Amino acid sequence: MPNPLCHFELMTTDPKRCQDFYGNVFDWQFDHDTMPGYSLISVGGEVTGAAFTKPVDAPGVCMNTYFQVADIDATLAKVTDRGGNVLVPKTEIPGTGHMAMFTDPEGVPIGIMQPTA
Repeated sequence: MPNPLCHFELMTTDPKRCQDFYGNVFDWQFDHDTMPGYSLISVGGEVTGAAFTKPVDAPGVCMNTYFQVADIDATLAKVTDRGGNVLVPKTEIPGTGHMAMFTDPEGVPIGIMQPTA
């Protein structure tokens, strides 16, 4: 995939809930010790992102990225099982695959894509 996601940040009001949700939906691993207050997120053994508590003066929680998944239907089922909400259901992108968008339990929008096999 050209231009793969190389880093992202989740600014959240509840880091524990964030870790529980994404750890279960995408099997992410969280490192809270390397940079206290800024939990590094490993995907497949490689650090690709981080999560931290939203500063008081920040306007809101945020992140907006797309993640590639092998089975978009199974991923959306995990999302709803873990308290997320589907915003855009599985939608075909001709010649590319399928996409969908959902919100995590805090309302952060996330996109997923399943490429054509």
